[in-house]
Amino acid sequence: MMGTRFASQKAPPYSGPGAWKGRGGAGGPGRSEGAPRQRRDRMTLTLSGLEAGDPSALRGPLLSGTRCPPSHRGRNDPSWLVSSVQAVLATGSGIIVIRSCSDVITDRHWLAREYVWFLIPYMIYDTYAMYLCEWYRAGDQSSRHSLTIFRNFLSKNRLMITHHVFILLVLVPIAQKLRGELGDFFVGCIFTAELSTPFVSLGRILIQLKQQHTLLYKVNGILTLTTFFLCRILLFPFMYWSYGRQQGLSLLRVPFHIPFHCNVANAFLIAPQIYWFSLLCKKAARLFDVPPAKKDT
Repeated sequence: MMGTRFASQKAPPYSGPGAWKGRGGAGGPGRSEGAPRQRRDRMTLTLSGLEAGDPSALRGPLLSGTRCPPSHRGRNDPSWLVSSVQAVLATGSGIIVIRSCSDVITDRHWLAREYVWFLIPYMIYDTYAMYLCEWYRAGDQSSRHSLTIFRNFLSKNRLMITHHVFILLVLVPIAQKLRGELGDFFVGCIFTAELSTPFVSLGRILIQLKQQHTLLYKVNGILTLTTFFLCRILLFPFMYWSYGRQQGLSLLRVPFHIPFHCNVANAFLIAPQIYWFSLLCKKAARLFDVPPAKKDT
């Protein structure tokens, strides 16, 4: 249930999707022949969550996603590797837990509790990395960290920060203490939400290598959407179905036979996933859309 890249050379500050349009407006004096292609290039970046409001962010168990403009990222930045390793470990742990719990309520596996201790520092790291990304985007790296930059960070990342805080302050205490000895199976399911993260990281690498228009990049984008949908959207009906199958309940009856706070927690988790997935789908449609110039010919 998704690293900051810092360039070795100073890059112009990111100011939104319009920042890459030709100067002087459409047909204006600053327009170059490469401008349309440049805009299409920017469009292909969307599946990797490189723009400030982009969702592919999600790199964590319903976790994280640091987002910086690609011009602010350096090829030697290891954050994509950190995110991918964490994703592989979380997904592997989740699969082990799920396969070990034949009883979805009472069966136990030590990874369901112990892996959370690894997850906590990763979440803190990712939040700090998002702040550093905002500081770098401010454009003046010689200046000290200011209250203005911090306010911009909070303003531009409200949903993601809320998501992180909810996990750290609500879900972690539930997973480690409040649930008692029950529900390891469902904790394992949440861990598998990380499956889409390696594909997000691969997309970023391909962008750094200027491979946005290759078949591999488009296939990777499809895999990103597929794994996101399976492990962040369908994951929740799967958990309800698994409980209902064991208790002899239909899927639609399950929400009325489990504690109310479980439904509330799941709603808080799936809501941002649906929103981010809708953004991914819209941007994917733009990625595969034929430019108007080609349609005319």
